[in-house]
Amino acid sequence: MKMELHSRPLVSIIMAVKDTAPFLPKCLTSILGQSYHNWELIAVNDHSTDHSLQILQEFAAKDRRIRLFDSPGQRLIPALKEGFKRSLGILINRMDSDDWMPSDKLASMVSEWLRYGIGFVIAGGTQHFVDEGDVGAGFKRYDQWLNQLAKSNSHFQQIYQECVIPSHCWIIHRDDLSAAGAFEPEVYPEDYDLCFRFYRSGYKIVGIDKVLHFWRDRSNRISRTWEEYRDNRFFAMKLKYFYELDRDRRRPLVVWGAGRNGKDFIKELSKYEESIHWVCDNENKIGKNIFGIIIAHYDQIITFNNPQILIVVSAPEGKIEISKYLERTGKKPVKDFWFFT
Repeated sequence: MKMELHSRPLVSIIMAVKDTAPFLPKCLTSILGQSYHNWELIAVNDHSTDHSLQILQEFAAKDRRIRLFDSPGQRLIPALKEGFKRSLGILINRMDSDDWMPSDKLASMVSEWLRYGIGFVIAGGTQHFVDEGDVGAGFKRYDQWLNQLAKSNSHFQQIYQECVIPSHCWIIHRDDLSAAGAFEPEVYPEDYDLCFRFYRSGYKIVGIDKVLHFWRDRSNRISRTWEEYRDNRFFAMKLKYFYELDRDRRRPLVVWGAGRNGKDFIKELSKYEESIHWVCDNENKIGKNIFGIIIAHYDQIITFNNPQILIVVSAPEGKIEISKYLERTGKKPVKDFWFFT
């Protein structure tokens, strides 16, 4: 371990490539332009039908640090598995083949990792971009949220809200990645599932308050086109890990929110829980029987003995008001309530 801390560890950048020829040269050029030089790029071609492979071969011919392989299976996760299997680096990073890196990305992340070592994940900030037009408001909010997490190191406090570490903007020791299951589970979204496995493993996340990845938005990105991402609230995944890692069945469970998200959440939650307390602030829904549960006013929360509170409210201003209310009642945000949208 001491040798690693006093050297410049090899970073393996694992990158699956699938029909990204129009964007690949800029991506590869940004990797070649890194101020940190001790890296290898493990590029795994996932059965591309355009000239992505030719571009990869041309770049690899110019720089031996670029190593090319073919994916043995179809889709993203088999390609990532193959990339990790072929990698040689002490530290592991992921890259998307249509994005690009600022020149100090690897230097910043390696430098920070060397301060902490085994058991730590280093995460940076991101910024979405498009070639034409404007980035959507939702992606802008997501960038701002991710960057705030990096600034405050509050990733795991917010993990049930959305994916807290972008798939392409972290660095971790290969042994830690292996111990967390690496890319083995055939579960999508794979980056969110990996975040939960980091959480389960007890790793600490250290955020860098700097944009270290430029993230392309386009109409045919898999988060827009794959069936697994169609319902992007991922309630099933969130509840699976909540019941494994954070649910205390000795305590009453309260759900706050009776809109569409709240109703869909209750349906999924009912697979785990028979006794659910449901509250909201909508006067038109208070007192109604929905799914066999009478919805109560949120003031009922103070009558419960040490409840766990799951908040399914999507409006940012609503989340702020709810947080303030619960903090005034003496609840501790980190331990006692979680946002699920």
